[in-house]
Amino acid sequence: MSTTSTVSPAPITGSTHAATTAAARRAVRRRVALVWAGRIGLAVFVIGGWQAFTAWGIVDPFFFGQPSGIAKRLVDFFQHGTEFGSFYSNIWTTIQEALAGFAVGSVAGVVFGVAMGQSRYLSDVLGPYIKMVNAIPRIVLGSIFIVAFGIGVLPKILLAAVLVFFIVFFNAFQGVREVDRNILANAKVLGASQTQITRHVIVPSALTWIIASLHSAFGFAIVGALVGEVLGAQSGLGLVIKTAQNQFDPNGVFATMLVISVIVLGAEWMIAKLEHRLLSWRPPTPTEASNAI
Repeated sequence: MSTTSTVSPAPITGSTHAATTAAARRAVRRRVALVWAGRIGLAVFVIGGWQAFTAWGIVDPFFFGQPSGIAKRLVDFFQHGTEFGSFYSNIWTTIQEALAGFAVGSVAGVVFGVAMGQSRYLSDVLGPYIKMVNAIPRIVLGSIFIVAFGIGVLPKILLAAVLVFFIVFFNAFQGVREVDRNILANAKVLGASQTQITRHVIVPSALTWIIASLHSAFGFAIVGALVGEVLGAQSGLGLVIKTAQNQFDPNGVFATMLVISVIVLGAEWMIAKLEHRLLSWRPPTPTEASNAI
């Protein structure tokens, strides 16, 4: 006689499903609240400690600034501007340079990355030259651009584009190389042209790599614009930082850095929205689902 018995799973009712969904939503809200509490607590700890140490004389505010002094300097910048014009115009100059460099570098990186990823001949011919240019220190390129094109916005755009190009290029190149060969073979068997394969198979498959590179690329675009402005400019946040440094004004340096951080965070938020829209067809990974805040 058999001693084993089978137990049929209990059916999932509508009330059970609703209770599970509500519990999952509470868990997500609890996690979001904990994350924001941690972020705010860390900011209060760092800024409060900084303010306290400078007020007590443990840290010299002449060299390291002071949060209250940074806030006052920021208000002064926005109300009275700088010696190079209003603070808003300087911010806009840097944003323009960074956006233009970001667009040029991203488009060039995608085009070259997709083309070289598909063509072994192009990869073998251009590969050594791209690695050679990538090895040149960017500060040297910035000096060359300033000498060649003056102190207008063009050298900053070019320097930002160069910084963005290599990040996007290497990601696009690797993304194309990672495309499933079975899907490519099936597309060719079905009679798809090379243009159709590139448009409907290769680019969508590599899009995850390309979008991932854009998150860090805009930060590098800002760095390129700022370095170019420090080397030589008539306006821009890099020039404001350089002037504050020459005047031994750490509060001015930190105030400008704070504005730059806000700009980069705003750009990162927009790129995340773009990623969500372009990759809406892709099921979220467990990490993305848990980090969706």
